Amino acid sequence: MTDAQETAADSPLRTTGGAPPDDLEAAPIPLLEPRDGVPPVIADEASLAEAIAAFAAGTGPVAVDAERASGYRYGQRAYLVQLRREGAGTALIDPAACPDLSGLGEALGGVEWVLHAATQDLPCLREIGMMPSRLFDTELAGRLAGFPRVGLGAMVEGVLGFVLEKGHSAVDWSTRPLPEPWLRYAALDVELLVDLRDALEKELDRQGKLEWAHQEFEAIASAPPAEPRKDPWRRTSGMHKVRRRRQMAAVRELWQTRDRIAQRRDVSPGKVLGDAAIIEAALALPANVHALAALAGFGHRMGRRQLEQWQAAIDRAKVLPEAELPQPGQPVTGPPPPRAWADKDPAAAARLSAARAAVSALAERLNMPQENLIAPDTVRRLCWEPPKSADAESVGAALARHGARPWQVDQVTPVLVTAVSVGA
Repeated sequence: MTDAQETAADSPLRTTGGAPPDDLEAAPIPLLEPRDGVPPVIADEASLAEAIAAFAAGTGPVAVDAERASGYRYGQRAYLVQLRREGAGTALIDPAACPDLSGLGEALGGVEWVLHAATQDLPCLREIGMMPSRLFDTELAGRLAGFPRVGLGAMVEGVLGFVLEKGHSAVDWSTRPLPEPWLRYAALDVELLVDLRDALEKELDRQGKLEWAHQEFEAIASAPPAEPRKDPWRRTSGMHKVRRRRQMAAVRELWQTRDRIAQRRDVSPGKVLGDAAIIEAALALPANVHALAALAGFGHRMGRRQLEQWQAAIDRAKVLPEAELPQPGQPVTGPPPPRAWADKDPAAAARLSAARAAVSALAERLNMPQENLIAPDTVRRLCWEPPKSADAESVGAALARHGARPWQVDQVTPVLVTAVSVGA
């Protein structure tokens, strides 16, 4: 039996199918059930205070997860927070009713938080006052350890031998009251996170990668909030079809109008107007409401008033002075797209080709994805502007300046020294 299977077999978890079998392929994998049942949702300050006290008195790491209403509501705020800690059990907290969880965050300030795909949940947790000083990311740990599938369900099944319930990940978590099956699903998301963490820690240690993981987790925990995206309207799906600046201005006006409406109504922008409709209208630049109504996405279900607001956005783009029209593309702060390197700088293109091949081979030997071994953008920046001296010290210092962690510098510097020497 493997270490991962021993972890599952020794776990005091209650399942519908009994204890996990020794031969996981020969017998059905048990469906996980919450060992303490589904707790009531915490939605008042008194219950929250009790939970804070319980979790502060608990022991060991705390499993944390958050559910958003992506595709339903505006923004990415949390609509349910789930926690589990030894001695405290599981808590389900409603951030809509208890929007300030800074007291809970402070109570768990020195505790290691266990999250799956931490970078997805940390922004919405930060908004409600929760931010870890230490964390363990089970998804990232799985990547570093070389697991081919790192979704939570796949990891729990492959490492611990239990099947998580599926089917509620994409529901509208802003729904109130939350249905009991959804709450069960949410509770199970933190049920085994600490067990999974412990198994992955053993595996990373066995592979000699545990310190690498610690450096990655520290980088996530200490990272500042992401800067607001510049010109987010440029990411409208289908934007590559828009060539003329006047049409680009129409995309911008329509996108900004849609965003204001979505924010006011607290709905996903896609529910207000689809990207495809924005692109269609920008390409056509219709002369009036009647012409707009004939376009895909502006059909008979849309009322006159709605059509008028979209036509007004298009009309604003039509009368913008030439100097105020958006420029094609976005300002480039780093290297140009790699496809242009062969023409702009053939030597840099040769360096990049050699570097990519070397990183790919090293990642395969280390049994991890290339992007976790070293960020592709870091490799591009190094190859576009290599240090004057292609030695280990200079290359390592350049990698560190671009944000590479010490373990990454140690691993990739030797192969990149050779790569950046190509064409010299």
